[in-house]
This record gives sequence, structure tokens and C-alpha cells, in this order.
Amino acid sequence: MLQTADSIVVLIDVQGKLAELMYDKQQLYRQLLILLRGARILKIPILWLEQYPQGLGPTVPEIAAVLGDLEPIDKTSFSACGSPRFQQALLDSGRKSVVVAGIESHVCVYQTARDLLTEGYRVEVVADAVSSRSVDNRHAGLQRMAHLGAGMMSTEMLLFEWLRESGSAEFKEISRLVR
Repeated sequence: MLQTADSIVVLIDVQGKLAELMYDKQQLYRQLLILLRGARILKIPILWLEQYPQGLGPTVPEIAAVLGDLEPIDKTSFSACGSPRFQQALLDSGRKSVVVAGIESHVCVYQTARDLLTEGYRVEVVADAVSSRSVDNRHAGLQRMAHLGAGMMSTEMLLFEWLRESGSAEFKEISRLVR
């Protein structure tokens, strides 16, 4: 079971023109918004990455709005682990359970998950908050990450695992999110 005190969310490259090309992008955006709002409610840190923003553009506005007070980490490597700034932020967080979401499943999300697993982190992929330009590449990325040892969860499954029980103010807020 994931613990809120040991979890961190890594949001990968939900940017500009590329994000607009994702398979089932409206569902992707909806799940990402629920995930990020839920993480904020539960005070789970978020590391926000952008792949070469000068070329791909910034994070899509509706997602960036939820991250308002955070600053994106620019990268040029496909894996977030290729960014020294990301590596330092993750190390500084002290968290060992990394929840991964974003795009593309078969490239940046996959390579990040692979490298995090190699470095000894527990990796959970939020399967309904990950996509690629094609459904086949989305599935290939998810299958490969699972084969390497990453866990697969849905957004709602993750949020309620973090909550553990009903009755709190956080439970009420998250319940409203997933309706």
C-alpha cells in the first residue's frame, strides 16, 4: 500500500502541440486534473517536467493552472532521470514511492519509470493518466513498465489507497473530485 508520507507524483511532459495529439486526450486531461488536485489536497509533492519547452511549448493551460505555485523542470533527455535538477529534487524529497503520469507512455514515461526502478524506487504508473499518440504505443509502454516491475493503478484507485478511510475532510474533497 502506498503511504502519503512516502509518495511523490512525477508529471511528465503534458505540453502544447504534443498533448493535443494524444489518444483520448480529453479523458487523459480529466484524469490528470483529478490526480493533481487529489495530490494537492493530500499534500503530496509534485515534480513537474517539461520536455524541451522551447520546441514543444508549455504545459497545457488547464494542467498548469493546478500546478500554479510550482515550477516546471526543463529537460532534454527522454527520461526525467537524465535531468540533474530532477534527480536532486527527487533526492531532496526523501520519498521512495514515485507515482508517474503524463506522456508519452512508450517514450518519456516508460524511460523515466525504467530508470527509477533501476535506481531502487517503487514506481506506480497511473494508467488512466498516461497516453501516447496511438493506443498501440500507449499499451506497449504500459506493458513494458509492468514487465519491468512498475505497479499499475487508476487515478481513483490511487487516491483512495492514499486516503485509507472515509470521514475526513480530505475524503469529502476527493469524493467530489471523482464524481
